[in-house]
Amino acid sequence: MTTAVAQADVCNNLALRKAARYLGATYDKALAPVGLRATQFTILRVLSAHGEITITSLADMIAMDRTTMATNLKPLARDGLVTVEPSAADRRARIVTITPDGLSRTNAALPLWRAVQARFEESFGADDAAHLRASLEAVLHTGFQPWAE
Repeated sequence: MTTAVAQADVCNNLALRKAARYLGATYDKALAPVGLRATQFTILRVLSAHGEITITSLADMIAMDRTTMATNLKPLARDGLVTVEPSAADRRARIVTITPDGLSRTNAALPLWRAVQARFEESFGADDAAHLRASLEAVLHTGFQPWAE
């Protein structure tokens, strides 16, 4: 049992997922008053910055597989926050666009996000938070291909 516990203590995946669940739940709770979850807010923020984009490109931008992205877009489309339409250039591709309601909801959520962001940086330390983001970004460049076929 001690060996299994010791192995769990050094598991990078477990440590990352524990922290992600903890921080994700914190952001979800902060964004709840505007009816968004943290992942939905991230999707809307990316769309507001980039305009229309394919599902595949959007998934790549936030390190998510295409199928999971499509699943995450369904409630946003249902609520009228995004549209998902076939591409005029390639009927196999689907184009995602933020709607005016989606932009409005994103803008309403922004102060809530900023508040929890500031609270985290105050508690964790702004420099440590910046290093954490840089380290996590570096993880994305370790050569793994989790969604490759």
